[in-house]
Amino acid sequence: MTATQTWDAALVQQIIESLATKPGALLPILHGIQNALGYIPPESVPMIASALQQTRAEVHGVITFYHHFRMTPPGSHVVQICRAEACQARGSRALEAHIKESLNVDYHGTTADREITLEPVYCLGNCACGPNIRVDDQVLGRIDSERFDALVDELTHQPLEVK
Repeated sequence: MTATQTWDAALVQQIIESLATKPGALLPILHGIQNALGYIPPESVPMIASALQQTRAEVHGVITFYHHFRMTPPGSHVVQICRAEACQARGSRALEAHIKESLNVDYHGTTADREITLEPVYCLGNCACGPNIRVDDQVLGRIDSERFDALVDELTHQPLEVK
C-alpha cells in the first residue's frame, strides 16, 4: 500500500478503465484503487458501479464484505494483531486488550492523532514467535505490552526500528 493520498477522480477513472474488461473486474479495481490511494473513497463507488454495470449497493456490499478494504483513510501506520489460535495460545488476547485500551480504538479504528489504524489479521505465518503483530509491512514477533508501548512511542515520534 502506498501512503494515503487525497481523492483523485482522474486516477480512479484511469484504474477503473485499465481493469474494467478483466474477468471478475470488481476485486482488481478495488485493490487497484486502495493500493493507489490507501483506501477506497466513497466517491469512487458510483464510478465503479457505472463502469461495471452494477448497482452502487452491489459495489458497496463487496467493499464492506471484505475486511481488507477500507472506505476511510488509514492512519500513518497500520497495526494488525494476529488473532489466530497459535497467537491466542501465546497471549494475544491480553495483548489485544492492552492495545485497544492504550490506543483507545477498536478494530478498524484510527487513533485521534491519525497515527495508527488498528486491524485484526488471522495469521501472519510466524506462529512459533507469537503473539505477533504487523506494523505496515513488517511482521514482529514475541510482542508483549511493554514492547508494544515502546513501539508506539517509536511510531509516533520517529521512523520504525526493530529491536
